[in-house]
Amino acid sequence: MQLGVNGLGAKAGLPPAVTARLAALVEGLGYTSWWAGDHVVLPSPRTPDTPMDPRDPILDPLVHLTYVAALTRRVELGTGIVILPQRNPLVLAKQAASLDVLSGGRLHLGVGAGYLEPEMTAVGVPFTERGRRTDEYIDAMVQLWTTERPRMDGRYVRFADVDAHPRPVRDGGPRIVVGGHSDAAFRRALTRAHGWFGVGTPDELAANLARMKGVAGDVERPARLGRLEITAMQLQPVDRATADRFADLGVDRLLVYPLPLEDPDDIARFLERHARLAR
Repeated sequence: MQLGVNGLGAKAGLPPAVTARLAALVEGLGYTSWWAGDHVVLPSPRTPDTPMDPRDPILDPLVHLTYVAALTRRVELGTGIVILPQRNPLVLAKQAASLDVLSGGRLHLGVGAGYLEPEMTAVGVPFTERGRRTDEYIDAMVQLWTTERPRMDGRYVRFADVDAHPRPVRDGGPRIVVGGHSDAAFRRALTRAHGWFGVGTPDELAANLARMKGVAGDVERPARLGRLEITAMQLQPVDRATADRFADLGVDRLLVYPLPLEDPDDIARFLERHARLAR
């Protein structure tokens, strides 16, 4: 099981000098990946289902990861996750391919349908369409990354007689990782993604994996995607016993989450302690 970190594109990790310090530490401690979340706007005042206060700073994940890419050489870079229906898929495909090229093929593009209606409404996307848009947007990006003459004639995306270069470093484009705990998210991960991103405790992960197994019986996974990789993140600190439970559940990549720590020194100590969990 590999070990990664998420959340350092928000709050205490924002200043460039802090990001540089933590990036060197993460790579030096042997973490294999660095992930960044996404919120364009947040409900104000804060609502019960909102993960952050609207005044909490959070950087755009593609911009943040480009900076981290320049500071590192080995650590893989992941969006955990981009709220896909809020993004133009052609623009995002270009951004992702550019970051993949600049990082030497280190990008994992984690995407999800989102769940905050005020945020979706503010960017002009009907909340009830977010799932269908997410599926179609993934297909559109893959077309641009992989097809000799890319074209799309969907409900939300239509293009032909265009092309986009440079292509990503990896064959097939950046590895797609789908986040979410609904049956629709499981189907999306199984049919369109290289991996699935889940948040919760080992017990919650076990329940979600059992549900996903049930969904898998009703869909066909394309051979080109290979085995579905599992990325898991617990929002609380992780001890050895918990890490072992994640590993026993078949987790490929465990992400630790230093927030809500505010002091860079506290975050550094958190990362040093959790680096011992790799196995």
